[in-house]
Amino acid sequence: MKDKLNAFFQGKKVLILGFGREGRSTLDILKNIDCKIGIADQNLTVTPEIEQYELFSGENYLNAIDEYDIVMKTPGIALFDRLSETNKKKITGQTDLLLKFCKNKIIGVTGTKGKSTTSSLIHHILEHCEKKSVLIGNIGIPPLSIIDSLEKDTIIVCEMSCHQLEYVKASPNIAVLLNVYEEHLDHYVDFNAYKYAKENIYRFQRKDDITILNIENLSEEINLIPSQKITVSMDKKADIYVSGNDIVFFDTMIPYEKVSPRLEGKHNLYNIAVALAAAVNAGCNIDMATEAIKSFNGLEHRMEVVRTVNGVKYVNDSISTIPLAAINAIKTFSADTVIIGGMDRGINYDILIEFLNKGNVKNIICLPDSGYRIAAMLNDTSNVFKVKDMEEAVQKAYEVSKHCCVLSPAAASYGFYKNFEERGKHFKELVNKL
Repeated sequence: MKDKLNAFFQGKKVLILGFGREGRSTLDILKNIDCKIGIADQNLTVTPEIEQYELFSGENYLNAIDEYDIVMKTPGIALFDRLSETNKKKITGQTDLLLKFCKNKIIGVTGTKGKSTTSSLIHHILEHCEKKSVLIGNIGIPPLSIIDSLEKDTIIVCEMSCHQLEYVKASPNIAVLLNVYEEHLDHYVDFNAYKYAKENIYRFQRKDDITILNIENLSEEINLIPSQKITVSMDKKADIYVSGNDIVFFDTMIPYEKVSPRLEGKHNLYNIAVALAAAVNAGCNIDMATEAIKSFNGLEHRMEVVRTVNGVKYVNDSISTIPLAAINAIKTFSADTVIIGGMDRGINYDILIEFLNKGNVKNIICLPDSGYRIAAMLNDTSNVFKVKDMEEAVQKAYEVSKHCCVLSPAAASYGFYKNFEERGKHFKELVNKL
């Protein structure tokens, strides 16, 4: 793969667009190749490490694209429709090049919700089944950072965000599309553009590839893709689906007792069913794969029980950024208190409002900005508490909760925190001080 990357970049003018974690990883690769390197970032800090390269920053940093042959875009840069068609053709990224040039089997996982849990679970199952596996991508490891240590028989599990998929022109051997809900509208022209980016995970598959997707996402377009299709569902009959607390795996019933997951909630049974499908199609024995689920502990910030204080359980679900995630968290723990709100990206909260208006949770603690919008849409405000920050939210939860409080914001963290991890850690720190 390194030879293919060398040939791709050799003698070219290459712009690194965005200089965060993935941008720095890209620089580590490019500086060993004979190419001209530029770095563009709206808020670029010049350090001795990069001062030798062409640097572009400020409001017009995107203009640098005109001067380069190849643009290595990092996932966090939102371009909307600001580029010409000529410049759009220059854009690639680490995920795209991994899919184009790597000969290892790749399992790609995307979806609005559940992709981190499902990717991590697939990796866990593969290792339990004595398969060599590496977990990369949106989970926090730039895709091309592994190429020096990658062995030929290693299976790559890559969590793929919409931003990583937006400009790819290749698809993984096993593509997993968990779901598509309204999300990330601050990065896209509209929902259809976001959905289109997600669907790139299977759009370029071939006849020997496999697509595992939610039955709700079947379409005329996907039926034209030559890959083998496996449908999954949480509440409808499909090739693989959740039936009560059990999993129907094609024609075989896998009872809940055989799985005994540490992950709570029906939505996690769905994630488990999908992970089993991916692992089995990557060569794992179904019985060994099922056994592996018992030892999977889940992820930090995803329905993570922090502690119990005076009989009240506190749950960190900071990774929740859409309404359905908050609903799932409340249902899973039968929570009497929810802390919601964060960056307001203008997403539709009707499904959450309808759920809350039915009295499904007693205490609703609302953080700015989206929490305030939700509060204004509720019928009964007697159990609604608008707070200014997380400190006040946790204190109010301590005062009113009787059974369980979940932090499940149904909103992004940006503008208040660096990311959902920082938000979740702050919540846990405050809870641990109660």
